[in-house]
Amino acid sequence: MNITRLITDPIDVNEALGAIADPECGAQVFFLGVVRNEFEGRASQGIFYDAYVSLAEKELARIATELHDAFDIRHLVLVHRIGDLPVGTASVLVAVAAGHRPDAFRAAKEGIDRIKARVPIWKREHWVKGPDTWHDDASASHDVE
Repeated sequence: MNITRLITDPIDVNEALGAIADPECGAQVFFLGVVRNEFEGRASQGIFYDAYVSLAEKELARIATELHDAFDIRHLVLVHRIGDLPVGTASVLVAVAAGHRPDAFRAAKEGIDRIKARVPIWKREHWVKGPDTWHDDASASHDVE
């Protein structure tokens, strides 16, 4: 079973754990990415995530299919949150269930790596000091006092 979602509400960790629960699976790997309070040494108070929603949803589903084809896994949940998220808020979740841990760990790692590389989601950092900037803005100064 695959669950892939792009959401605006808080990530429901218990729902994800329930979705991968299976007595035939001896391994469950769970990754939860949260908004941290700094980026490259600069203090942050949160992030705004934006997305090309229809394409992001399709790409999440494509990644789920690829992971099932590449690894011996039974259940997979890929969720990414969009909108304004303060520090400490969960932004991305990858949950995998498999018969054994090697495939579960590899699928989870590959899942988050593919989400970061391919899903059209962008981050605008809300700095403690200075104006907000998009992460790909090369002109944004890191020396704001």
